[in-house]
Amino acid sequence: MSTKRTVTVVVGGQFGSEAKGKVISFLAREFDIAVRTGSPNAGHTVFDDEGEIYRLQQIPATFLNKDCILCIGAGALINPEILRKEVEKTMTKGRLFIDPQAGIIEEKHLAQEGELVKKIGSTGKGCGAALADRIWRKDFKLAKEVLADEFAIADVAQIINKGIDEGKTVMVEGTQGFGLSLYHGIYPFVTSRDTTAANFLAEAGISPLTIKDIILVIRTYPIRVAGPSGPLPNETTWQALSKKIGKDVQETTTVTGKIRRVGGFDIDIVKKAIQMNRPTQIALQFLNYLFPGDEDKTAWDDLSNDARDYIQNLEIELDVPITLIGTGQSNEAMIDRRGIL
Repeated sequence: MSTKRTVTVVVGGQFGSEAKGKVISFLAREFDIAVRTGSPNAGHTVFDDEGEIYRLQQIPATFLNKDCILCIGAGALINPEILRKEVEKTMTKGRLFIDPQAGIIEEKHLAQEGELVKKIGSTGKGCGAALADRIWRKDFKLAKEVLADEFAIADVAQIINKGIDEGKTVMVEGTQGFGLSLYHGIYPFVTSRDTTAANFLAEAGISPLTIKDIILVIRTYPIRVAGPSGPLPNETTWQALSKKIGKDVQETTTVTGKIRRVGGFDIDIVKKAIQMNRPTQIALQFLNYLFPGDEDKTAWDDLSNDARDYIQNLEIELDVPITLIGTGQSNEAMIDRRGIL
């Protein structure tokens, strides 16, 4: 049996919020099926063509492609209240399939995470507590028990693998960033699961042999969530960055709405992410934070010489092609080099 390679995995290369949602929504029209992994402690921000903003914690960021089948995998956790609100806003109920073995976050899980919020800057979304209950097989509910009367419950791994066999293109949406991996990040300042491409495939039920591309998303100024969330190399402030680029910039997290911590580019964490994820390409975002004059540029030839030199030198240093370059907030503010490299 020959295995078709039609799967693209998007994974974060730093500490989350690298603009994976933008990259995924930019690529959305290229995919027939998309599967969301992870939990609602991670969000993807998506802008539609009219400028409407969607801050998604459960629904795949490919939803703007109305022909794309949307899935939530068995390894994911679901907060039913958040899911209902997102389905209503995105109007995706008829094409969303939820694996029966996806886990459910309950109120008790939210209540149990107060200590983690204070200790490591956790988002407090109940994900760690829910995963602990899942491991202990301790009064843990699955999607088939809670959501069957409202949503389409189906074997997501079967849907995806049947699609792969038929030659359909599949997007696996990874969440958070490599530096937050439970196993490979800076413990205990980590999330409650592994955040590598290999784990996202496992959560979706897909073989590594089906991979066509792994896209590692990184940003020029990496961030961590607010509070005591752990080491951030070359940490600076939004005030200092704003002064440097001559424009006021400040970011809040998609999930908590808190002001993010920001640091200068650290190549070591990116090289480690490359070593463990083996990406076929890199999506570099927030180029405009380094080169404000290149904000919203959409063509490689329109970039300044300094910006082009920076990208080409970084490609040499990382030994991975930089194919997607984000130059601003909107989906259109992206330079696509995939066809010319």
